[in-house]
Amino acid sequence: MNRTTQRVLRAFIAPLIVAGTVWGPATAASQPAASAPPAARAPIVERYSYAITLPDTGKHLTVRAMVQLAERPTADTLAFDLDDAMRVSAVQLGCGDAREAAHFARAPGLLKVAVHGTSAGSAAAHPNETPCIVIDYNGEPRDGLIISADEHGRWQAFGDNFPNRARFWLASVDRPSAKARVTFAVTAPVERTVVANGALVESRRDSSGRRVTTWREDRPIPTYGMVIAAGPLAMLDLGRTACGLAEDGGCVPQAVWFSADVRANVPGQFARAGAIVEFFAKTFGAYPYEKLGHLQSSTRYGGMENPSAIFYFDRGFRRPNGIDEGLIAHETAHQWFGDAVTEREWAHVWLSEGFATFLAALWTQHAHGDTAYAREVSRMRETVLHAKVVTTNAVIDSVTTDPNDLLNDNSYPKGGLVLHMLREEIGDSAFIRGLRQYYATHRHGNALTQDLQRAVEAAAGRPLGWFFDQWLRRPGWAELQTAFAWDRVTKRVTMQVDQSGTFGAYRLTMPIEIIEASGTRHVARVPVDALPVQSIALPGTFDGAPRSVRCDPSQLLLAVCTAR
Repeated sequence: MNRTTQRVLRAFIAPLIVAGTVWGPATAASQPAASAPPAARAPIVERYSYAITLPDTGKHLTVRAMVQLAERPTADTLAFDLDDAMRVSAVQLGCGDAREAAHFARAPGLLKVAVHGTSAGSAAAHPNETPCIVIDYNGEPRDGLIISADEHGRWQAFGDNFPNRARFWLASVDRPSAKARVTFAVTAPVERTVVANGALVESRRDSSGRRVTTWREDRPIPTYGMVIAAGPLAMLDLGRTACGLAEDGGCVPQAVWFSADVRANVPGQFARAGAIVEFFAKTFGAYPYEKLGHLQSSTRYGGMENPSAIFYFDRGFRRPNGIDEGLIAHETAHQWFGDAVTEREWAHVWLSEGFATFLAALWTQHAHGDTAYAREVSRMRETVLHAKVVTTNAVIDSVTTDPNDLLNDNSYPKGGLVLHMLREEIGDSAFIRGLRQYYATHRHGNALTQDLQRAVEAAAGRPLGWFFDQWLRRPGWAELQTAFAWDRVTKRVTMQVDQSGTFGAYRLTMPIEIIEASGTRHVARVPVDALPVQSIALPGTFDGAPRSVRCDPSQLLLAVCTAR
């Protein structure tokens, strides 16, 4: 995700209100006792299948969600995230036609379904059948699915779930650790184009003349990326790209969906989309999804990395040059890191946003050279050094509870800069090997920072806990006061380092530029220990006092070095 633009209806059931919870039996018999409902657990979901009927006008949706569980539940009651504005009319247990009605309850933002201890629960599934729950609901989403009119007054809708807004229109377990496969079957007027995650299964007319479009995603993805787009969208086929580099060994189909009035700006920088996917696939591993779509949308962000269906902000398409190449690279990088490998906990969101920030710069280096890459890294550094949140909070931030507040300069530029410094610390070969192994191990799953650490330690052949701790679990940056002295007898230069400043001492490898009296320039990489005060002899000997000595001449480290 890029941050360019960043940032009641009751249940339709015959209720028995008990202790603030609404219980709605599907039949009049076997009503629960008038006591608190049983404790509910979030299910482990294999696949969501959403049959969604969109309106001709207005915002009212009708949804049937079939939730296929990955395992038979052991709890009596399962809980799904679902906003109160979505009115649940029925819940059934069973995957086939022989389903039985289930008891369910509404609590604020939740749907609770009884799966054991009732006649419906006992008959819900045969011993060899994967258990399913079917939920019928309808209403006007208050968020998540953004329904609006485009610039010409035409109806349109775009999913915009990040970070935990899927629950406003999708009955789901709305957290990044609960990845699942998803199918969308969307019924809409024929003049609307419908795009969603995964591969297009079918597009057909129903008996009323409306179009039913079905998209199926067969890789597990986070709920924040489960989306549909529906509206008057034109499509430009970018062709089969990155052939031999898709997960199935084939090509990666790519296309751009856009409003017809911006056709002059398309493909624009999307002409490089194939090369971007090819670069990341060759560097880190096969592209993980069935296609890659790029869509003009109403997302609140500059770009949203929905797996296989990236949504970009509307205004970006209306500029003469369209969407920036850097934004395309950022959102495409997320297909590997953020989507295929998803942070298990929000505190580790830098594994998504820091990666995409850094990898966009890595693409810039590949496409435009070292100088362009250095400019990108320098911009990250300048942003971090002027960001208040960096001085008060660590990148891995377990204190901040609202995931929206974690979309800050710690997660994006500082996270990106940490990856740049890790690359410098262990070298290109070990760095790429480590990231490839991290991706291969956790693809289509979840990870924490310690998983990344283990992968790069194995690639580098040495412990790196000190690196991850000081850059990711502490606020701030390195502050060094330095003084240099040349010894006439030994002809050596000694650097005095004081790190007794605000953020404490850091261990790092510091580039030192020495310009001799003759004008000859040397750059040495010097280990600096995490000590308040130290003296370091620089490598080499010099016949006279150097004209100048300075640390971090390129200013690409997260360090401020001043002369005493």
